[in-house]
Amino acid sequence: MQAGSLQILETGAAALLFAATFLFGGRVHPVQSLIRDQRTIISFGAGIAIAYVFVGVMPDLHDARRAFAASTSEPLRYEGMAIYFLALFGFLVFYGLDHLRKRLRKLGDADSAAKSFKLNVGGFAIYVWLMAYQLVHNLKETPTSVALYAAAMTFHFWGVDHALHEEHGALYDRAGRLVLAGMCVAGWGAGLLFALPRGILALSVAFISGAIILNSTIMELPSEKDGRFLPLMTGGLLYGLMLLPLG
Repeated sequence: MQAGSLQILETGAAALLFAATFLFGGRVHPVQSLIRDQRTIISFGAGIAIAYVFVGVMPDLHDARRAFAASTSEPLRYEGMAIYFLALFGFLVFYGLDHLRKRLRKLGDADSAAKSFKLNVGGFAIYVWLMAYQLVHNLKETPTSVALYAAAMTFHFWGVDHALHEEHGALYDRAGRLVLAGMCVAGWGAGLLFALPRGILALSVAFISGAIILNSTIMELPSEKDGRFLPLMTGGLLYGLMLLPLG
């Protein structure tokens, strides 16, 4: 399906917003006049991202499972349960990347720190590319769904940017931000150039859903990250209630 002019404008604006979040996220503090604690905003954004997955995406996985099963010429064992397995796989892949990153950082030498940086930014580059691609091709391709998706992922990317800056400092500021901002535009551009078969798209949505759950929660769970429970819960509940009537 070729993207129409309005869709190009809407999704392009969202892709540029994603890129700007990485380029300037470290210098911007949303609603600073109301809330001065940066961690509160990050926790609130993490709650929004998690709510988007549970209330916005996971209900769609049932339809995606049927679409995936219908896209194959042969009957599938377990009637397309691979959709749910891919969500689990996305969660575990990014957990594994984070675990390996921490092991490399513990070694303490410059070479291990460089490998940790490349692993971290490389994993998030794929992650960001997939989410920018899904601006153009998603399970729900409506202006409302694009706007809600863009809002949720902007908050999420702001939290990711903050975490990567804390982890890698000047190295991330010099190179990592540019890579991730570029992948936002590259993923959107790829979405304009080609459309994945619906069955493959459903699998990619499932994979990235599991990854979003992991990456949103992993910034909140460790005590050294000083997560905020109430903002996380508030962001999740408020955004979830916004999505509920659209299901």
